Amino acid sequence: MKQSFFAVKTDKNAPHDEGSINAQLLTRGGFVKKESAGVFSFLPIGLRVLQKIKRIIREEMNAVDMQEILMPALIPKENWQQTGRDNVDIGFKTDRNYILGWSHEEIVTPLSKLYINSYKDLPVALYQIQTKFRNEPRAKSGLLRGREFSMKDGYSFHLDREDFQKYYDRVAEAYFKTFERAGLKSYKIEAGGGEFSKLMSHEFAVITPAGEDVMLYCSACGFARNAELRENEKEEPKKCEKCGSELKKDKCVEVGNIFDLATKYSDAFNLKISDKDGKQVVPYMGCYGIGVSRLMGTIVEAFHDENGIIWPKTVAPFQVHIISLNQDEEAKKLEKELEKEGFEVLFDDRDESAGKKFADSDLIGIPLRIVISGRTIEKNSVEWKERAKNEAENTPLSEVVNKIKSFYA
Repeated sequence: MKQSFFAVKTDKNAPHDEGSINAQLLTRGGFVKKESAGVFSFLPIGLRVLQKIKRIIREEMNAVDMQEILMPALIPKENWQQTGRDNVDIGFKTDRNYILGWSHEEIVTPLSKLYINSYKDLPVALYQIQTKFRNEPRAKSGLLRGREFSMKDGYSFHLDREDFQKYYDRVAEAYFKTFERAGLKSYKIEAGGGEFSKLMSHEFAVITPAGEDVMLYCSACGFARNAELRENEKEEPKKCEKCGSELKKDKCVEVGNIFDLATKYSDAFNLKISDKDGKQVVPYMGCYGIGVSRLMGTIVEAFHDENGIIWPKTVAPFQVHIISLNQDEEAKKLEKELEKEGFEVLFDDRDESAGKKFADSDLIGIPLRIVISGRTIEKNSVEWKERAKNEAENTPLSEVVNKIKSFYA
């Protein structure tokens, strides 16, 4: 992809109305455009990152036997009335008949009646990746707290609570894998159910100074708990209740959650199935969410320096950034060779100074930068620079393709 043709424009100045790191760098790098508070357009390079994150999520949800569907954003108000959530001040009401979906229990539960009739049809799990709308009174922190955002929400149906618990634990492990593949260390934290359930839930949180939540955690065994759950105690515990190691305290961002819904929504929509004895029973339900666009913002908060973003390899918009300093023909040859090998390449062929090209490369944050100049051609080499490292090195042109293969192995 030639950078001169690619719809990405960088800006050396941060937006004056955004204080968060992710909003500043994503805007400056041409990944997103803020339309209003908590509402963003995703530009071509930003959409590439978002699609990489979605692919990881899809692969991990498919691996735990979730099936992807797509439900409408407009949900009839009568559905919300059946669960008593029509007056919850979270969603946007379009008119007297519809509410823009901020969660989809009110659609997926009656929808499941089409294919759930007996115990033989269970368990079953469904998910979607879709735009959600929430009437967030404090839309801020870029992609971390939005009014319109991308989300993966999943729902499972079970014959009983025992079967639900087994699946709940499977999804929890899939969440750890999902966030790890996106480059993040996550912790599972006990939390309340909020508007979704009266039962306990679990949040998956990532440590970052940009977080609005605070958690106590053990770096030795991974145990974590929201500090708010300890607010009624005289003092916070110093030792981990699981392994006895020292507990730490840090700000964090919630990137996912899983809920025990019990039969709240099954009851509301009169969802019943026949068990092995022919008796009508109410299915047990679970709910599983991941903030897709929030995850993108969290990655930026976790991986950046004073020059820009440092994307993990798995979610970077491109794998290799080739910069030509008046050596376009040699750069084109390498670009074609890499693309033939299946690599995603951004080729900076712009008529700009070396300083401008290097600054933009650091800002955009592609994991690997390859510079081809008159000086490197004289030595039959390229300049190899990993974004996560400070130093550059010369690499023979004949070895660069294999070295890139090893870098991404």
